Amino acid sequence: MYYLGIDLGGTNIAVGVVDKDYNIIARAKCKTRIPCDEGLIDDLAATAQEALKNAGLTLDDVPWVGIGCPGTINRATGYVEYANNLYLENFNLCGLLQQKLNKPVIAENDANAAAYGEYKAGALKGADNAIAITLGTGVGGGVIIHGQVYSGSNFAGGELGHTVIVYDGADCTCGRKGCWEAYSSATALIRMTREAMAAHADKRDTPIWQITENSFDKVNGRTAFDAMRAGDPMGKAVVDKYIAYLACGVSNCINVFQPDILCIGGGIGNEGETLLAPLRELVRKETYNINGSKQTKICRAQLGNDAGIIGAALLGE
Repeated sequence: MYYLGIDLGGTNIAVGVVDKDYNIIARAKCKTRIPCDEGLIDDLAATAQEALKNAGLTLDDVPWVGIGCPGTINRATGYVEYANNLYLENFNLCGLLQQKLNKPVIAENDANAAAYGEYKAGALKGADNAIAITLGTGVGGGVIIHGQVYSGSNFAGGELGHTVIVYDGADCTCGRKGCWEAYSSATALIRMTREAMAAHADKRDTPIWQITENSFDKVNGRTAFDAMRAGDPMGKAVVDKYIAYLACGVSNCINVFQPDILCIGGGIGNEGETLLAPLRELVRKETYNINGSKQTKICRAQLGNDAGIIGAALLGE
C-alpha cells in the first residue's frame, strides 16, 4: 500500500509518496505561485505525478490524494474557505484536483495534517489525545482527540496560536493583540532579541552583538540561544523571557485538553532540551492538574518538515 501526501505551503508545494510503514520513499517539489488561482491545480497535479514517477508508481497505486493547506479548510466540502497567505477564498481545492487526477482528494489544515503525521508516525504515536505545536513564522497548533483531528464545528478549530496570553498586548498578524503567536513564534523571538540589543546598544563587545556582526539584519531564531550558550546574560534574559511566554501558552493547552503528549516542533523546537527542560519546569507549576497521577508528556516533535506530508498522505485512514 502506498499513499500520496501534499504539503501546500506559501513558498513551496512539497509532495511525498509514503509507504505502508509511513516512510517517504519519493518526493517532488515546486514553487507556489502567489497569489494562487486555478493554475494551482495544474501545479499540484504535475508535482504529484512527478513524485509518483520518482517512486516508479502511478495514481492507480494510491487510494487517494491528501493535502495539507494553510487556512480554514472545510473537510466536508473540500473547499478552502479562507487562506490569506495564498489569497484563496471559497476555493474548490478538492473538487478541481479530483477532476484533474480522477482520484479522491482529501484536504485538511496544514497544522492539523502535521499533528496527524506526528500522531501516526512520530512523537505522538500511541497517544489517545495529543497536541502538536509548531514554532515557526507563527505558532501552529494541531489537536488530536481519540485519534481524530479536532477542527471544531466549522473546521476552524485548533488555532492555538491565536489564543491571547497578554491582554491588549503586541499586535498579531490575525488582527488581535496579545496572541500567543505574537510572543512564542520564531518571529516573536527575533523581535525580542532585537529589542534587547537595541536597549543595550552600548555593549557591543558582548557575544550577542558579535554573533550578529553588529547587524540587526543577522538576528534569527537561534541568536539568543547561541548568545546564552556563549555566556551572554543578555541572551539568557531573552531566552528566559521567551520560554516563560511559551510556558504560558503550553499550560493553557494542557489545562484545556489534558493531552497524553504535547510535542513541539518547528525551527525553535530544534533547540531540544535547552528549550524543553526549563519549559517543563515552568509548565509543571502552571498546570491545574499539578497533583494528578498522570501528567502530560512534553517532548520534541520527530518528523520535522515531513510531518505535513505524512499526515496529509494518511488523511483517509
